[in-house]
Amino acid sequence: MYQVEPLGVVTPRDPDDVIAAFDVARRQQVALLPRGGGTSLTGQTVNRALVLDFSQHMNGVVEVNAEELWARVQPGLVQDELNAHVRPIGLLFGPDTSTSNRATLGGMIGNNSGGSHSIAYGLTVEHVLELDALLADGTRVRFGTVTPAEFEAKARRDGAEGRIYRELAAIRAEYAEEIRKRYPKHWRRVAGYNLNELVKAGDGPLNMARVLVGSEGTLLTVLEAKVRLVRRPKTTALDVIHYASIQDALESSQSILETGPYAVELTDKLILDLARDNIEQRARMAFVQGDPGAILIVEYAGETDAEVRSKVEALEARRARERFGYAAHVAHDPAEQQSIWKLRKAGLGLLLGMKGDKKPIAFVEDTCVDPRHLKDFVPRFADVFAKHDTTGAYYGHCSVGCLHIRPVIDLKTPRGLEQVKAIADEITDLVLEFGGTISSEHGDGRARSPFLERMYGPTLMQAFRRLKQAFDPENRMNPGNIVDSPGIIENLRYGVSYKTWEPKTLLDFSGQGGFAAAVEMCNGVGVCRKKLEGTMCPSYMATKDEEHSTRGRANALRAVLSGRLPASEFTGKRLYEVMDLCLECKGCKAECPANVDMAKLKYEFLYHYYQANGLPLRNRLFGRVARWSALGARTPRLSNAISALAPVRWLLEKTVGIDRRRPLPALALETFEDWFRRRTPPATAPRGEVVLFHDTFVTYNTPSIGQAAIQVLESAGYRVVLVDRKCCGRPLISKGMLDEAREHATWNVARLVPYARRGVAIVGLEPSCLLTLRDEWVDLLRTDDARVVGEQSLLFEQFLLRERERGLTLPFPARGRKALLHGHCHQKAMVGTAPTVAALAWAGYDVSEVDSGCCGMAGSFGFEREHYDISVALGNRRLAPAVKAVPADTTVVAPGISCRQQIEHLAGRRAKHPAEAVWEALARP
Repeated sequence: MYQVEPLGVVTPRDPDDVIAAFDVARRQQVALLPRGGGTSLTGQTVNRALVLDFSQHMNGVVEVNAEELWARVQPGLVQDELNAHVRPIGLLFGPDTSTSNRATLGGMIGNNSGGSHSIAYGLTVEHVLELDALLADGTRVRFGTVTPAEFEAKARRDGAEGRIYRELAAIRAEYAEEIRKRYPKHWRRVAGYNLNELVKAGDGPLNMARVLVGSEGTLLTVLEAKVRLVRRPKTTALDVIHYASIQDALESSQSILETGPYAVELTDKLILDLARDNIEQRARMAFVQGDPGAILIVEYAGETDAEVRSKVEALEARRARERFGYAAHVAHDPAEQQSIWKLRKAGLGLLLGMKGDKKPIAFVEDTCVDPRHLKDFVPRFADVFAKHDTTGAYYGHCSVGCLHIRPVIDLKTPRGLEQVKAIADEITDLVLEFGGTISSEHGDGRARSPFLERMYGPTLMQAFRRLKQAFDPENRMNPGNIVDSPGIIENLRYGVSYKTWEPKTLLDFSGQGGFAAAVEMCNGVGVCRKKLEGTMCPSYMATKDEEHSTRGRANALRAVLSGRLPASEFTGKRLYEVMDLCLECKGCKAECPANVDMAKLKYEFLYHYYQANGLPLRNRLFGRVARWSALGARTPRLSNAISALAPVRWLLEKTVGIDRRRPLPALALETFEDWFRRRTPPATAPRGEVVLFHDTFVTYNTPSIGQAAIQVLESAGYRVVLVDRKCCGRPLISKGMLDEAREHATWNVARLVPYARRGVAIVGLEPSCLLTLRDEWVDLLRTDDARVVGEQSLLFEQFLLRERERGLTLPFPARGRKALLHGHCHQKAMVGTAPTVAALAWAGYDVSEVDSGCCGMAGSFGFEREHYDISVALGNRRLAPAVKAVPADTTVVAPGISCRQQIEHLAGRRAKHPAEAVWEALARP
C-alpha cells in the first residue's frame, strides 16, 4: 500500500557489518530501517532511511537445544527454513504466518506475528526468550529475563542501557493503572508497544525481550534471537465445512471452538472464486463441494491417528446435531491437508492479484475481537463498507477473532482516498465498541499508527513516546511508525497523482489491461522469495537478492513506467541487468498468487531493448538455432567434430560468450524428418489422424524421441501427420526477437489451422515448444486461427490420457518399473505434471516426482558464459542430488531437452523423454 524511496540499502553479512552501517548512519544523521522479507502489509518496511536487509546473508540457525526447546537464530532466517531445520527432531516454531515461506524471524519479532495456530501457540511474543540487539547509537545490548535486583542494577549503569532501564521503571510506576485500564482484555493484540509486559511481570522477573517484540524496528535492530520451540503434533486432520454464507459460518464458529480445535480458518467466496481462476490454486479445489459462500477449515491435532479421528467424528456429530454447514470434507492424508493449507495461505496474494485498479486494500484488515462477538461484529463491519459503496473480502482466524477484512477500493481516485479515511475512522470506533484491537498480528505501520491514540488515549501515547525516546533519543529508528506517524493516505504506492505511460507492444497484454497493468499485478506479497519448494523464482533462490526476484523486477519496471525513473531507462542497461537473470521459466505465471507473468514481460522488454541497442550476435545464433541446425545437419559428423574441438570452444567463448564448460548438443546422423519420409506407415489408422508438431531439437538432435512417439501413436491406431512447419519461435521469443517469431507463428498457424478446425489434435513433445502454440502464438498473432490452433494443441502425455478417456487401450505391463520425474518449468506452469505422472503410471511405472524447481538451463541460458555458474548452482540445489540418489535401474524422465542436458551434465545420467519411457514399456513389457 505504501512506497518510500530508501536512502540506501545494506545487506550485512555479520553483526560487524551492521555496526559499521549504524556508525555511518549516525555520522550522517540518517534514519535506519531493519528489514526482513518485506512482506509486512501496513508500511512499516518502507522509509526514507538506510535499509538493512538481513534476508540475504544473516539468515542462519546458530544453535538448537532440543532438550530445552529453544533455538538461536539470525534475523533474516525464514520461518519455514527454521521449521525444516528442526523437523527431524520433532520440533517447530509455533507462530505460523501465511507468509511462512518468505517471512523472516526478525520480521515476525518486529510485527509480533501470529498465524493460523495462534489458538494453540499464541503470538511471537510468547516465543521470544532473548534478543541480542543494536541501539541507534551503536550500543550492543542483550535483552532477556531479569530479576528485580538485576533490573535495578542495570538501571544504575551509565550509558544507553542504564537510561533505558531507568525510563522503563519510571513508565511502569507512572502509567501502570492506565495500562491496566486501556489495554484490550482480549489477548490477541499487537497494537502499540508492549507496555502491558511491564505490568504483567509485577514484582517478579521481567523478560525485557517481550517488551520489545512488536516494536517494528522503531527501538532497535535485532542481531540474533533466542526463540522457544514446541513439540510438533504427531498427526493432524482437517474438516472443511461448507456454508451458504459468511454469516452462517460465523454463527457456528463458537460451537466449533468448544471442540478444542488446533485451528479454525475462514475463507470466503471471493477468494475461492479467485482461486478457480489461478493456474496453481485451481488444482487444489477438488475438495470444494458446490459454490460455498464461505468455508471453515477446522484442524485437529493429536498424538495418535485414533485421537484425531475421534475429534473429527465428534465435530461431525455436533454438526449433524446442530445442523450447520451444508457439506463437509474430511482430510486425513497429509498431502491433501498440505494442499488445502496452501490454498488458504494463498488468499492474500489472490486478493491482491485482482485485475483492474480496484483492489482489496489492507488498512482495517487486522482487527480482532473476542471470538464470541464475531457474529455480531462482522455484519456491522459490512455495514460500514456498504455505507461507503464498497464490498470486502473476508478471511482469517475465526479461532481467535481475527478476520482479515479488506474493502475493495481504487486508490488512484479521490473517491478511493476518501473511502480509506472514512472507513478507517469508522472501523476504529467499531473495534473499540466491541473491546477489540485495531492490530492483532500485522502491526501498526503507516496504516494504523495514526489511530493508536484513539485506542489508547493521549496518556498512553505519551508513554509510548517516552519509551521511544529512551531507546532512540534522536528518532532515527524507523521514524513515523507507532508514534508521530504521518496520515494514513501519505506516501501511498498508488494515489491520485500516480500515472503510467504505455509502451507499444508486440505481444497482446489486453487480458491484463495493458503492459503497465501487467506489471502492476505484482502486489509485493513476495511469494517469489520462497526457497524451499516450487519453481518460482530460480534466480532469487540462487542469489537471495531482491533485485533478482519477480517482485524486484516488477518494481523496477513499475518505477520506469510510472516516471520515478526516466522513460529512457526502459531501454537502458541497468534495467537490462535487473531483467537478465530471469530464466523465463514462467514459474511466476503459476505460483505467484497474482499470476504475474515475468517471462512475458521480459520478452517484450528485450524486444524494445534490442530495437534501441542492437541485437547481439549470440542472440542471432541462439534465436535462429533451427537455421544453424539445418545447415549443420547436412554434414552432421563434420559439424559434431568441429563443435567439439577445444580451439573452437575457446573461440566461441571468447567471441560470443558460449561457455566452453557446457557440452554442445550433438546433431543426429539422420534427421527425424528424413527418417519419417523413408519409413512405411501402417496401412490402417482406425483412430484417425493426429498431427505431430516436431520441434527443432527432435528434428536435428534427438530424433529417437520423435520415433518413439510415432511408434506409440501408430500402435494405438493413429495416422501421424507432419506438416511443413517452421521452428515454433520459442528460441526467438526468449531472445526478444518477437518480429521474427511472429513470422514463424503466422507460417505455422496457416498450416495447422485446417487440422485444428477439423478437431485433429496437434501433439508436441518439447513442452517449451508445444506450449508456445497455446501461449505466445495467441499473443503474437491475436487471431481466431491462432486461438483455435492453441486449443487443439496437447503435449504427448495429455493426448494419451485424453484418448484413454475416449476408450483407447494399450497392452502395458503391470506396475513394477520405477521412474523419477523432473517436470519442465513451462509444463508445470501451464498444464502441470499430473498428465505425465498419469501416463507413466498407465505404462506401468511407479513414479516419484522430485520437487526440483528449475533445472537452471532455461534453453540457451545455461550455455552463456556469464550465466553458467548460476545455471550449475540451480541444477545442483535439488535436481542433481535427487538424480544421483536413485538406483541405476530407476528410469529418469524429463520432458524438456534443456532439463535432460543439465541432468547429464551434472548427474551423469541420461534422462528419457516420456515418449521413450512409454514406448519402452509398450515394446518390451
